[in-house]
Amino acid sequence: MNKQDWKEGTVQDFLGLSDADMALVETKVVLTRALRRQRRETQLTQTEVARAMRTSQSRVARIEAGDPSVSLDLVFKALYTVGMTPQDVGNFIKEAAVPYGEKKSVSGDGVLAAGQQ
Repeated sequence: MNKQDWKEGTVQDFLGLSDADMALVETKVVLTRALRRQRRETQLTQTEVARAMRTSQSRVARIEAGDPSVSLDLVFKALYTVGMTPQDVGNFIKEAAVPYGEKKSVSGDGVLAAGQQ
């Protein structure tokens, strides 16, 4: 495929997501990454987190993978189980998330980058 065959656009446009939908997706990605990072930093296994949450290890793996079947309630429960506070979660979102209304663009070379609308 030649470079001229590529069409530049945004992930949001490609998937037909509203600004609110995109913000929700980005927030869930940020939260699941925070969970994985915090679990590893505290040297907990997925099995240990699952036991504390009274769920299965495979469910914790799906939470960390950002599986669409996982509710945000379960993501927050996992975050709090690994020792994060609501303030920690808020700070992580603030530092890591793409600001609401900003879009991720896909260039011809397939690279994702944040950019203004």
